[in-house]
Amino acid sequence: MPNTATQVITTGRVIIIGAGLAAIYAALKLAPRPAVMISPDPLGSGASSAWAQGGVAAAMNPHDSPEAHAEDTELAGAGTVLRGVANYVTRAARDHILDLTNLGTGFDRTADGDYILSREAAHSVARVVRVRGDRAGAEIMRALIAELRKTPSVQVLEGTQAIGLESDGNRVTGVYLSRASEEGSKPVLLRGPACLMAGGGSGGLYALTTNPPRIRGQGIGMAARAGARIADVEFVQFHPTAIDVGEDPAPLATEALRGDGAVLIDRHGHRFMTSVHSDAELAPRDVVARAVYLQAQAGNCPALDTRTAIGAEIATQFPAVARACARNGLNPVTDPIPVAAAAHYHMGGVDTDLNGRSSLTGLWACGEAASTGLHGANRLASNGLLEALVFARACAEDIAACVPAGDSPKVEIQFQPGGNVPNPQAITTLRRTMTDHVGVVRDADGLRRALTCIAQLESKHGTADAFRNMTATATLIASAALTREESRGAHYRSDFPEAASGIAQRSYLTLDEAMALRDHIAKEPA
Repeated sequence: MPNTATQVITTGRVIIIGAGLAAIYAALKLAPRPAVMISPDPLGSGASSAWAQGGVAAAMNPHDSPEAHAEDTELAGAGTVLRGVANYVTRAARDHILDLTNLGTGFDRTADGDYILSREAAHSVARVVRVRGDRAGAEIMRALIAELRKTPSVQVLEGTQAIGLESDGNRVTGVYLSRASEEGSKPVLLRGPACLMAGGGSGGLYALTTNPPRIRGQGIGMAARAGARIADVEFVQFHPTAIDVGEDPAPLATEALRGDGAVLIDRHGHRFMTSVHSDAELAPRDVVARAVYLQAQAGNCPALDTRTAIGAEIATQFPAVARACARNGLNPVTDPIPVAAAAHYHMGGVDTDLNGRSSLTGLWACGEAASTGLHGANRLASNGLLEALVFARACAEDIAACVPAGDSPKVEIQFQPGGNVPNPQAITTLRRTMTDHVGVVRDADGLRRALTCIAQLESKHGTADAFRNMTATATLIASAALTREESRGAHYRSDFPEAASGIAQRSYLTLDEAMALRDHIAKEPA
């Protein structure tokens, strides 16, 4: 953590780290209490939320219910979902869909005004509210950003990144900031009455990912370095149908394609999921991802076949997928789409309660940076945006109860040259290590090699706090994965292929505990 800063600035504004759906929604719900959002990129351009294709899961059909939605959530989560959290979230889902609609989100509707619902993996019914097939995230963000720009209580610091939290191990009192550029800057300490971590997940820690380039576990790492308790961090979800064309990040072929009848085939044209699971392509994501991964490892070139089920309508029903195919010379109307399993969503994160409070006073968390207990070991499709909405509002309401109302001037920061920035080659090596050893299929030898490599990278390149945030999260994931000697949900150990007997347990870990395990492994004889 930076121990000196060229400036120390105190503000009465709530400090929100992040600029995705959870961050913006929380800022809107905090209004008129003043807030300042920390956004490395121009607003809306670098958030995972804007890339989300599937939609928002909610029981909008009269024949569906929040209880059924909670049951599906619990089943997909492989025994580690907190049922009270699932009930809380699914009961709130309808209100959030209506709220987003009132804010101007153009969800797909029938001529009668009903929401068009699609079915995705592990849902027992169609309950995913979407926008133009695969544009939900972008459309929701468009509507929220438009509302944000009309909200005078919110200030957005674009081109600024958080690199650390000021903490005594019990309380968070501020955020260290730097310029979000290749040159970086000397750190500036911004102190405020409350800090909300809404800085995204960790998919970009992997070489093969669907996440935006900046989403590399920095938020979780910052909180862990400040002393926060981290939960379920080994549970990283891999999306089974990233379009395998060599792009970084990989374009996503939304699960809604399979909901509309697209099938997975091997290089011989054989549909392989029918022999893997009774729900075939609509099996839980971890099952489909492992099947796709194993097909790829066997040289069978897995692909998503949309030709019969969707055909030429893919251009209008799923425009983002069609565009990704077109720019890579693929025509999904006539040819299957090559796919791979890619790091997509992190079920683990900063451990929070129903109010979004972390284990550190003064620090709240929501969105993918948080672990609420909703997702368990395997997130139910399209529950991610829903969780972000529900807990963003919960955090805002709880912070508002702790922070007095009142005006606060805008934050003015003049960054000075200096500081340290991550080494690009070190990041590349870290990402390759995570994909190779902490990926879809894991074992003890690989996880130990990963921890050793992470320690070496941190020792050599750890002068930059931004990089240490990444290595902190990578260390937590690998340590928790090594400790969980079973296979459960998205966490699959080839050396422990079965789930442990008895009641499933969530995992809780501090960075100190993870570092102790890493140090122990480093001292073992080669």
